[in-house]
Formats: sequence, structure tokens, C-alpha cells
Amino acid sequence: MPAEALHTSAADVPDDAPAIETTGLTKRFGERTAVQGVDLLVPRGSAFGFLGPNGAGKTTTIRMLLGLTGASAGEMRVLGHPVPAERGIALERVGAVVENPNFHPYLSGVENLRIVAAVRGPEAAGRIASALARVGLSERADDKVKNYSQGMRQRLGVARCLLADPLLLILDEPTNGLDPGGIQEFREMIRAMVEQEGRTVFLSSHLLDEVEKICDVAAIVDRGRIITQGPIAELAEGGARHELIVGVDDAEQALSVLHASQLVREASRSDEGIRVILSGDASGAAEINAALVRAGVGVARLEPVRHSLEQRFLEITSRLDAPPPDAPASEPHEQVRT
Repeated sequence: MPAEALHTSAADVPDDAPAIETTGLTKRFGERTAVQGVDLLVPRGSAFGFLGPNGAGKTTTIRMLLGLTGASAGEMRVLGHPVPAERGIALERVGAVVENPNFHPYLSGVENLRIVAAVRGPEAAGRIASALARVGLSERADDKVKNYSQGMRQRLGVARCLLADPLLLILDEPTNGLDPGGIQEFREMIRAMVEQEGRTVFLSSHLLDEVEKICDVAAIVDRGRIITQGPIAELAEGGARHELIVGVDDAEQALSVLHASQLVREASRSDEGIRVILSGDASGAAEINAALVRAGVGVARLEPVRHSLEQRFLEITSRLDAPPPDAPASEPHEQVRT
């Protein structure tokens, strides 16, 4: 069942509290463990990617964070407050879209938001126009939702979240149904929310390119476990080898110098030049350049090989799209309790 975060009275959010913190978070459905021992730390004011293949336990984790399904074990805190003990306070400044957002199809986009705002009060009503503008739906606000594309409904779901002026946005596969132009607009919107407005965005996705281009920090999850987490650049590098592409005017002489260097583990020709794998970290690049120059080799290019998040993801996850063999077609959903 699609869900939105619920909001209560004004919350006291500790300034130094992470947006999300979990310890040993576990969820079992009968004999199947969907989420196992998850330790997450989501810093405030960041775009955090929760990256994993379909069936990895991402949506189940989100539902536990929102108090929509109970954890089998472990602890979690949202904006400094324990869930489920202080769920109402914790979620007051949280907006969430879990799975596909539902609306009244025969009402317009703005009418749907007015219904939500009526429950949340006059301040929420005053944010309707800006929320629609933020997600690029101002010109379609008076159209009936039944005529919206899936991507437009996703954006209206984000607008609904913004009515509460959330400190934390939790978005589950938010670019489903968006065309390439819509995805670019979405990226810009999320970056503005983080960089200009100081919000935290927790973005669950199986799309590597989306996470790498939007997020500052990410966790990679597979089969219900956190495999690794940290800044995007560090995740992409991971434990990977430090590599260089070197362009020279004398490849044979260069290879002779490189093979003799203790800073070089491997050196070989490639279509781009000479590919060098360093023995240590990237700081050896300057010394390699100096050694080549001393040997009379002209160096026209020397740059590090950038490892993509996609490479790292493929290295450490077991599969991209197939759910575990024992996974049901869909996870059990509990009714939202207010």
C-alpha cells in the first residue's frame, strides 16, 4: 500500500542528530529474512542514495523507518527520535513517497493537495503553489490526476511531501515513469533542495546513473544487507586499484622506465596510451611523471582512471534485477496506523 509520512505537532529536532540512524535493523517475513542487520548513518543536509537491485530490501527498510511495518530486531532513529517509540514526533518533518503515490483520480492536482493541506493546517495550504512550482506542475495543476502520466504523479507525490516543509524527504524509486528530460529536472530539483534549502533527501533506487549524479553519499544494499556505504567518490573507488593513463612519445622507453619502478605494479599498452596500475595510492603519479621526463620521454598526458559507481556496484552485488529465489511476488504490507 503506498504511503505518505504522517505529521503531528511541532517536533524538536536535535541540530546534531543524523537524519537517519539504524543499528542492527532486521525484518523477517516468516522464515525469510528481507533485511538483515542494517547499520545506516545518513548525514543531515545530504542527498543519500540507497542503492540496490530490485528485491534487495530497500522498500522494506523504508517502511520500517516510517513505522509502517515493525522491525523484527534492531534500533532506528529518524531526525534524532526513536521509531516507533516517538514515531509521530519523528515523522512530523518527514515527507515520504513509498512505491507509487495514490491520488483521487477525478480531482485535479491542486485539489488533491488542498485535501491534504486541510488536514495539516493553514501553513500547508500556503505552500501549495510553491510546491507545485518546485516539481514543475504549475501549468498542469488544474488538470485531473487521471490524465497525469506516471511521471507527473511521481512529481505530485513530491509536491504533497513539500506541504509539510520537511527536513527529510524519503523517496522510493522516484524517477519511475520520467522521460530523460524529466529525470534531468528531477536531479536539479533534488540538488536545489539539498544545497539551497538544506533538506536531506534519502533516495532509494536501482538506477546507478541516477544515484551517482544526484547523491553525495550512498549505501549499497544486496540481499537485505548493507555491503558498503560512504561518499560516492570513495564507493566508486572502493578497494579498487589506482590506475593512470599515460600518453607518451616513446612507448617502448616509457614501458622500460615503468616496469623498473617500484611505484608501478603493472604497465601495458592500451588504446588510450599506456595503462599503469600503481603499487600504492595515487600520490605516486607525480614521481612517475618525473621519472619518465628524466629518462627523456615526452609526457603528453597523465591522468587517473576514474572508476564509476556502476563498476563498483557490479563488482559487489550478486545481481541487478532478479529477486532472491525465495522472495514472494510482493512483500506483505501493513495498514498505516495513525
